[in-house]
Amino acid sequence: MLMSQAGRPARLHYMANNFRVLTPGDHVVCAVSGEKVPLDHLRYWSVARQEGYASAEIAVKAELKG
Repeated sequence: MLMSQAGRPARLHYMANNFRVLTPGDHVVCAVSGEKVPLDHLRYWSVARQEGYASAEIAVKAELKG
């Protein structure tokens, strides 16, 4: 039986230029804003903190906050 991943958050391993899906899903939750980010729109993340971000502005704020 195929299970739909729609509406389920994915668990990812973030790498320097890509990410690997550890648990299937269709989105991640932005670590700062809580916004759902579809995997096909995910462009910003922190390898060190292993968290994804909804936008470049949010990623910069998270980096500066440390």
